[in-house]
Amino acid sequence: MQPDGTKNEELNEALNDPETLASFRARHDGYRARWFPRLLGTILIKAGDLLYGKRPSYLKFRAIEIVARVPYYSWDSATYTLLTLFFTDEHKALQLSNVSRFSRLAQDNETMHVVVISALARLEQRAGFIRYTLIPMLFAFVYFWGLYWLYFVSRKQSLELNYIFEQHAFTQYDEFLRVHEEELKQKPVESEFLVWYGRTPSNQYEFFRSVRNDELIHRNASIMEIQS
Repeated sequence: MQPDGTKNEELNEALNDPETLASFRARHDGYRARWFPRLLGTILIKAGDLLYGKRPSYLKFRAIEIVARVPYYSWDSATYTLLTLFFTDEHKALQLSNVSRFSRLAQDNETMHVVVISALARLEQRAGFIRYTLIPMLFAFVYFWGLYWLYFVSRKQSLELNYIFEQHAFTQYDEFLRVHEEELKQKPVESEFLVWYGRTPSNQYEFFRSVRNDELIHRNASIMEIQS
């Protein structure tokens, strides 16, 4: 992995410490997004709760992760388009390239999540194609283009919407870990994709803890991009 990816893995590992996690979370816990991202975020989260229940589960996580990849791919596409227009403006090009780098790393990370969680979900729960595959994919398609054009209109609000979604994902994983800690520690996690990515958790608790940490990193990174 590239150096930034290595630093991300180091931060992920550090967040296993409760005090470090609390300190890192507190940096942007009080951030308040504008009304439009809050409205879209509420609709997004409520729709997910309606379809997959309020409580976290393997299949709900699978649906979440199908959607969670979308903002980063959308931003990467939008910045690629904008770089075609602003390549002569070095400051603007640097800003856009930083977003693109962050997006590509996050895309790979979220892809790892959905691949591994999909495999784990098959062992735990039976999934209907329409509810757990088709609907999330259709929603992801609409979400991609919505975020793509929102980025052109307001880069800040596009990032704020992701902040809201990643905050929700973090709290879902955190609750899942608290409720099922002992059970998850007894379950193995075997995945060629996970090994390829470079993570070697010894059980499902360690895996889901790393995913929880990823979501918090993405949440904070969204605000850092706004402030850059």
